[in-house]
Amino acid sequence: MAQKAIGILTSGGDCPGLNAAIRGVGKAVRGAFDNQIIGFRDGFRGLVENRIVRLDNAALSGILTLGGTILGTSRDKPHRMPVGGKTMDMIDVAVDNYERHHLDVLVCLGGNGTQKNAYRLMQRGLNIITLPKTIDNDVWGTDVTFGFDTAMSIATEAIDRLHTTAESHHRVIVVEIMGHNAGWLALGAGVAGGADVILIPEIQYDIQSIADAVLSRSRAGKRFSIIAMAEGATSIEEAAAQKKAAKKGKAKAETEHSLDVEAASVRLARNLQRLTGLDARVTALGHLQRGGTPTAADRLLATRLGTTCAELIEKDKTGVMVAARGEKCKAVPLDKVAGKLKVVPPNHTWIRSARLVGTCFGD
Repeated sequence: MAQKAIGILTSGGDCPGLNAAIRGVGKAVRGAFDNQIIGFRDGFRGLVENRIVRLDNAALSGILTLGGTILGTSRDKPHRMPVGGKTMDMIDVAVDNYERHHLDVLVCLGGNGTQKNAYRLMQRGLNIITLPKTIDNDVWGTDVTFGFDTAMSIATEAIDRLHTTAESHHRVIVVEIMGHNAGWLALGAGVAGGADVILIPEIQYDIQSIADAVLSRSRAGKRFSIIAMAEGATSIEEAAAQKKAAKKGKAKAETEHSLDVEAASVRLARNLQRLTGLDARVTALGHLQRGGTPTAADRLLATRLGTTCAELIEKDKTGVMVAARGEKCKAVPLDKVAGKLKVVPPNHTWIRSARLVGTCFGD
């Protein structure tokens, strides 16, 4: 059987587990199947600019435990890429570079944006396989994405640490956790960290309901309250205002929504302080959630997905995303994944469990 040539890139935000996935793909491609693999630096921009790195045994050694990505990443889209001060469609250039290296497959590691961009390249005739990575866990078609477990562990540890400060100072602390459109991270960390209130984008909240929950705790002798808040969580009033703004024009609505998201946690703390009379503070975890060493669960998941990708390449199976389904990995057609978002269902078991232990969701 002729030796295959594989390209690989990492796109979108960085997250723990990317290097483990690169290693899983690369070592299986080279060692088990005797194929060749090259990496493109900084996502789709590296593919367009033809910036490559040879992924030999030395390059793949010692990276399992490293956070980030040895290939670098960017959020550049091949069909709308800034070039010389202009935004240009560079898909033809990407296709040319794919062919220049005589690639049989291009493997793209990334979240929802990457799935869509990879699908665009697939529509232009490239053989594509993707792997689902994101700390938000919102890629459709897979049980879980690599990077999520590590980020959830980091956010949980932050909530654990904030408990002591909140109790010592009799404070309400709002912990802002990543998640614009899906609340998996805030929900998981909130449940694991014992947050008293969890706010996610899927459930619009009533500020008075949260204030009542906080005051109820205070009257019961509880010296503090912890609120785990996804950055995309919105109140009923804010949702109505955004809907009204949308009627004024899409661009304006998006701008107003962006501003709302940035200030949401601060605004919540200020309003809670006014309604309850209790000192309220905000801690925004930000990019801390993305960094550091991947957990054992993420290393295992990334390795499973990466080696399954290598097996699919050997079977000439492309046009798919490698998804985690229970203890197995499954090839899901990329056209079924691109453009879809996995959000938290209102009856999800984590929500049910949280409600049963008395957690408030603001509804």
